[in-house]
Amino acid sequence: MNDLKRFLLALLLLLAWSASVPVSAAGMTVVPEGNRNSVQPKVPGASVRRTRAGKTTFDEKYEKIRDLLATDRKLISKIKSAAAAYGIDPIHMVGAIVGEHTYNVDAYDRLQTYYVKAAAYAGNNFRFGYGDESVDAFVDRPQFSKCAGSADSYSLWTCRETVWEKSFRGQKVDGTSYPDNRFSAVFFQPFYAGQTFGLGQLNPLTALMFSDVVARTSGYPKLDENKAAEVYDAIMDPDKSLAYMAATIRRSIDDYKSIARMDISRNPGITATLYNTGGSAQRAAALSARGGLPEENYYGWLVNDKLDELKSLL
Repeated sequence: MNDLKRFLLALLLLLAWSASVPVSAAGMTVVPEGNRNSVQPKVPGASVRRTRAGKTTFDEKYEKIRDLLATDRKLISKIKSAAAAYGIDPIHMVGAIVGEHTYNVDAYDRLQTYYVKAAAYAGNNFRFGYGDESVDAFVDRPQFSKCAGSADSYSLWTCRETVWEKSFRGQKVDGTSYPDNRFSAVFFQPFYAGQTFGLGQLNPLTALMFSDVVARTSGYPKLDENKAAEVYDAIMDPDKSLAYMAATIRRSIDDYKSIARMDISRNPGITATLYNTGGSAQRAAALSARGGLPEENYYGWLVNDKLDELKSLL
């Protein structure tokens, strides 16, 4: 095949792909339902080891969380209410909960269990920090001065996370050696090896990021990094955590619309993937630069693969 024939074939394939992808009236690419990968991407070793240690399987964990959601109509009602408040389809929240409880934690018991666990955190005296330095003192360093003018909690903590990555992670600064790990892992896990908690498996940094939008939309008090118990209450209490879940998913959808010109609201596997990985703005920018459609990871793949079954829960 000569170069001209190769070029024409590539052009025809590109035109065929473009024709198969819906485009909205505003020029937004609508990401269709379904998985881009024919087989599930590899599940991380840490998730495999946790599941083996619990003497269970991913299939068993999926079936347990699915069955519990099917019988917990009170929780489904709360999911629908939270989703409506943030303008998203509740299937995105169901997908995230199923993904978390299939791959990251063992299945939850009952909604009431989470209320009890949340109450256990109330009034505890602990703080966010690294070593003897509180996170509040840490972000008061001059390296973070550029973040002072941030318009909201999301911009503020995203800026601080970026400064951590560039100026502190894995480096020795002012005589202190900082771990080569994420900001949330170093400063926001005061007494547990795990970093995420509650029904939605949120980490404290995520809650702080979405404090403003949740306060504005759901009316819950704004969070303060100096009041760690209140942050834990927000991610452990089911009513509050569902609001933070919905806000997180809403942000992912908005980031892909504004940055990549992609409407991912019809593909719960993609929103589940972003809920699992975080970094929706950076991932949207990378997608915009390389082109094509977003792809689901192992976690989002399961959600899309089981989509009809999960929709039936609603």
